[in-house]
Amino acid sequence: MEKLIVLVVDDEPGIRSGICRILRNYTVGFPFMEEDFGFDIHEAATGEEAISFIQENKTDIMLLDNKLPGILGIDVLEYMNKNKYDIQVMMITSYASLELAVNATRNGAYNFVPKPFVPQELKAAMESITKHLYLKRMTNKMTENDKELRHQFLSVLSHELKSPINAVEGYMNMMKERQAGDKLEDYNQMIERSLIRLKGMRSLISDMLDLTRIESGQNNRHLQEVDLFDVSKFAIDTFEPLAKQKNIKMYLDAPESLIMKADRQEMEIIFNNLISNAVKYNKENGQINITIKEIGTSVSIIIEDTGIGMSSEDITKLFHEFVRIKNLNTKDIVGTGLGLSIVKKIVEIYNGNIDVSSTPNKGSTFTIILPRY
Repeated sequence: MEKLIVLVVDDEPGIRSGICRILRNYTVGFPFMEEDFGFDIHEAATGEEAISFIQENKTDIMLLDNKLPGILGIDVLEYMNKNKYDIQVMMITSYASLELAVNATRNGAYNFVPKPFVPQELKAAMESITKHLYLKRMTNKMTENDKELRHQFLSVLSHELKSPINAVEGYMNMMKERQAGDKLEDYNQMIERSLIRLKGMRSLISDMLDLTRIESGQNNRHLQEVDLFDVSKFAIDTFEPLAKQKNIKMYLDAPESLIMKADRQEMEIIFNNLISNAVKYNKENGQINITIKEIGTSVSIIIEDTGIGMSSEDITKLFHEFVRIKNLNTKDIVGTGLGLSIVKKIVEIYNGNIDVSSTPNKGSTFTIILPRY
């Protein structure tokens, strides 16, 4: 859990200790954030102490009283604004006037909390200022990146989401207007197609989040001893129902315990993507062979299917983002075009190697070599 540095600036010891007590074990989280924020609280009794602290320490949020001995809180705020400190300021004062509010806001204060306040008021204000800080810093990071690349990224994303949204909207309107009849079963096909489209959108969003975390280095990796036999069994069990629909048999050839140092979630992404593809792009009554074995200090993962296969030209495009092989055999297969690019990036994080061989109408074989430790 990331901790934000909070400086409480108030000449009243009771106020400072009360804020520390309220925020000590308080955390803030939002659906769009991977983990919650906690707070590391520090105190200053004067404006001079506050300036000295921020000069020497990274500070994220300041809770600032205006009426202080020596220089006032508004003077501290002006100093921070002049020196361009990236600190979100919340005024906590009993003497809030319109003039003070205007002056403080002009100098960068985010909001006010009047004293005395109850814990719920302080927590609500901290939630608001934390969200504002997070979004502001994310926006600054986006601004620093290449605008053309960002435009391309958003264009592709909007294009990929537009088609399923339009399809679902069309089906909903047909159902609303009772175009196929008055019975629910008259719309079973539309409902099924809508669910498939929604599942595709959910997969796209999930893949986009995985890709963004990996590329930005924000992915919180937890390296530990992972049993690849367990990971592969879990992936096989996950896609067994889909395989049965096409009468596809899956076989696992692996020692009952094969340990490597890795992030379990990353290993699950690798197996889930490769086994999912082996099922989706396979033929009726097909077969999938999953082989895991030690090769010296490395581990080999081989996933072989008897599916529709690919041409050598298709293989060269396979690991690019948003690439899906399009032909008569794949036109009804739903996918985001991100799964294999994510797999390749994970393999590269481990200094591993991924290779694919394929023959049209006969099948494909993916081989991954990863160091065990």
